[in-house]
Amino acid sequence: MKKHYDHEYIAALVDQCRDGGNSDAFAELYGLTYNHVYNYACHYLNDPYAAQDALQETYIQVLKNINQLQVSTLFIAWLNQICFHVCYRMKTQHSGDAIGNGEELLDSIIASDMTILPEHQVVKEDIYQSLRKAMERLPDLWYQVVVLRFYNDMKIEEIAAALEISRSSVKRYLQAAKETMKAYLTDSWAEGCDLSEID
Repeated sequence: MKKHYDHEYIAALVDQCRDGGNSDAFAELYGLTYNHVYNYACHYLNDPYAAQDALQETYIQVLKNINQLQVSTLFIAWLNQICFHVCYRMKTQHSGDAIGNGEELLDSIIASDMTILPEHQVVKEDIYQSLRKAMERLPDLWYQVVVLRFYNDMKIEEIAAALEISRSSVKRYLQAAKETMKAYLTDSWAEGCDLSEID
């Protein structure tokens, strides 16, 4: 179930943190949001101990960079981005590659239209590189949903719980992301990239 935040109240706390480094305001921000951050990290990392480390690192980053947040009412979205990138880095450090090659995602994108694949044969590594470039162009929330679904093997219900959004929103973001990536890949491959033959 999606948590409903009082964004105006949170924005006022953010402003207090920025203006005078109000420790009480930051403590209240933490109290209002830490459950959400920990829940997200647990889902992403699948490890409650690592999630505790991610929680700590996330709020360290928030404290260090809160003056860079230009619109205080966007604090929750900004916090989510920080937590995502912290978890992403932690998983990369642990496994060496946080998102793998994307074979399942590619299959999902081309399942309904094999014609988007390049006519010339290409190295698989270059196909996955194009896929990653397509992902990098997605809005942040769409990107997170794609990573959680196709690289963390999370179910729709788990993603909805981690992001505190509805199942229908998760499905909508996934579909929109796949359509956006499909369009990018179609254009990219149609231009005839300088790729060698597949082995």
